[in-house]
Amino acid sequence: MKHLSNELLVASYYKAHELKLNKEFIRLIEIEIRRRSLTHEIYRKS
Repeated sequence: MKHLSNELLVASYYKAHELKLNKEFIRLIEIEIRRRSLTHEIYRKS
């Protein structure tokens, strides 16, 4: 996931939720979002 841009990572998070993908996969995206300090991006778009 280190190769994804911040924008693509956040978009992937929303798409994974929309498609109801595996919860473990979504959790991995969330971990990377927190690692990059992008949690504000999720709350702003919710």
